[in-house]
Amino acid sequence: MSNPEATPGTVVHRDAVPGGRYWSMVIRRGFTLRLVDRDGGANVSMLLYNPRNLLERYNMADTLKGQHTSRLTRGNMLYSDMGRVMLSIAEDTAGWHDTIGGITRDADIARKYGEHRYQEYGNDFYRSGRELFLVELAKWGLGRQDLVANLNLFSKVYAGADGVLHFDPGNSGPGDHVDLRAEMDTLVVLNTAPHPMDPAPHYAPGPVDLAIYRSPPVLEDDCCVNLRPENARAFANTAIYNCQG
Repeated sequence: MSNPEATPGTVVHRDAVPGGRYWSMVIRRGFTLRLVDRDGGANVSMLLYNPRNLLERYNMADTLKGQHTSRLTRGNMLYSDMGRVMLSIAEDTAGWHDTIGGITRDADIARKYGEHRYQEYGNDFYRSGRELFLVELAKWGLGRQDLVANLNLFSKVYAGADGVLHFDPGNSGPGDHVDLRAEMDTLVVLNTAPHPMDPAPHYAPGPVDLAIYRSPPVLEDDCCVNLRPENARAFANTAIYNCQG
């Protein structure tokens, strides 16, 4: 990890995901997942599910309209389609995380970077975000029908004065990190394929480091709970869900 001494709390697990790969784990309530952009310019596409009821999952529309935003940063919460909080962004040094850019398809990768198949290139073959999601989702009994609008952590997409969406390749630098605090048990599925709007001419997605640590107590002045009245209501809904856990 870029700076393991900076990770708060008690770390219970560390891992690393190379560029163009996938990862998943259930993050238990009371723990936080820290993602670190090791070299700068990484993209982490992410989906979230309730491991006890896989039909409940991250809902992009509710997350954005409930917090009056089109991007995510410190203080924002990630809502499920049941009106509960799955993860809260407790810390963030990148400052902007994309919610609308989507993922690459196989055809996008081939058109932009050329065809690099496993038969010729082994583990250096090129993979799309969609393919990586499907491979990892299959491990949990999920498939194409479970692909929903995803997050793209460390990536910035914004609307310019011309009304056109733009990608900022310098949004995240080496060592930037985001801390995702689990408010309920959450299955996190992610991949590190390039963002579909990344203008880089070569296929070179960046690696990310991970750490899971015990979350500090949620205090009355918590930045996430108090960001919006809707956040407080969603947090209360989650507390009811967890009250017998």
